[in-house]
Amino acid sequence: MKDPITRDGLRPEFWEKVPLKNMAPKEWEALCDGCGKCCLNKLEDPDTQEVAFTRIACRLLDDETCRCAQYDIRKQIVPECVVLTPKNLAEIAYWMPETCAYRLLYEGKALYDWHPLISGDPESVHRAGVSVQGRTVPEWEVPEEEWEDYVIEGDL
Repeated sequence: MKDPITRDGLRPEFWEKVPLKNMAPKEWEALCDGCGKCCLNKLEDPDTQEVAFTRIACRLLDDETCRCAQYDIRKQIVPECVVLTPKNLAEIAYWMPETCAYRLLYEGKALYDWHPLISGDPESVHRAGVSVQGRTVPEWEVPEEEWEDYVIEGDL
């Protein structure tokens, strides 16, 4: 698959040198590893803020590519879609996947070797088994009251 994220022309190892808030838009977008986990519906305990990921994917997630089928206009189609920015990352990071580059960098951690910026290959996230490729159920197939039956146990 051709990488929908343009990763050429970026500053070398910018993710190690440039603070998130100072990244160019192209660099910010390149941090996405294409795992699709952020597009999974989540259940949050209002008392503990504990977040449980489900296998239920946003209606715009392409299960094969793990990409949003309407990325540029996603907010128009799914108004509750969260558009991640350097300004809102601090309030959102807690519910992002633990392997997410945005969360890792926010927490001062390094990217994994399978990240496309490290590996040079957008498919490495799938080969490493850390994407949701082929493991999701579209949200229109499951009533919201049954989402608890689709909670993913263990590491995501």
